[in-house]
Amino acid sequence: MYNQALNTFIEVADCGSFLKASEKLFISPTAIMKQMNLLEQHIGLSLMVRTNQGIKLTNAGESLYKDAKAIIQFSGEAIDRAYKAQNAGQRVVRIGTSALYPCKILMDLWNSVSDRHPHFKLKIVPFEDTSTRAAFSNVGKKYDLMIGPHNSVNVAKISKFLELGLYRFCLAMPKPHPLSGKKSISYKDLYGERFLMQARGNSPVNDKIRADIEQGHPEITIVDLPHHYDLEVFNRCAKEGCILLSLDAWSEVHPSLVTIPFEVDYRIPYGILSASEPNPETKQFLDIVRSLVEK
Repeated sequence: MYNQALNTFIEVADCGSFLKASEKLFISPTAIMKQMNLLEQHIGLSLMVRTNQGIKLTNAGESLYKDAKAIIQFSGEAIDRAYKAQNAGQRVVRIGTSALYPCKILMDLWNSVSDRHPHFKLKIVPFEDTSTRAAFSNVGKKYDLMIGPHNSVNVAKISKFLELGLYRFCLAMPKPHPLSGKKSISYKDLYGERFLMQARGNSPVNDKIRADIEQGHPEITIVDLPHHYDLEVFNRCAKEGCILLSLDAWSEVHPSLVTIPFEVDYRIPYGILSASEPNPETKQFLDIVRSLVEK
């Protein structure tokens, strides 16, 4: 309905810099600059001045900024009205799904009570695992909910989380790896190995595992990964022959890898991620699911 770059434009204007906007939107500063350049080309106006101190809006940019939020809100309301006209009496909740963030757990839970709530219809919206940051930022936009592990400080700032259970940490490695035949793996098994895991500072659970390795098992070489996993992380594990900190839920993600339980029982919550302020239909749906979980 409207140019999606307007969302990015508003965030850049509010933050005053590409870098700060990138941290909130979970996309790179380069990608943001490209969007802004294309937006300016599309409308034929200079919207911002780039300086060493940050971003300053031009007069045209100030004018567009004042109207952009209203444009986005009106567009969203127009789409909502169109959906309601097409599905009179129904409430549609969009569920994002991918290989790393499958929706089966939620679907199985909902199917147990769906006959009591026929006015709700679930729409499955697939997305690619090429950018997990983008997946999180699209909650409340392209889809209303997504399901998966959650222990991210950054994601918690922009979303709500309804816990459904716990995933157990496991170790993934290429099938030819010498450790691939073991039933479980201890820290000592990892001595001398290159160990891929999330960089410090975003997940308290991952930071705890890192601290345990650094303090008690310095023989393990930690290799930092991005804060959010995508399929490229699993490809890297397969290509480099390293060991990857993974989850039991991801055991079938990559055909060239095997997933083996970690003898140390680390776990991470999984559940439903929604926007910080979900729409009324989504909020009602979540209230129903929450009542099932709390029984």
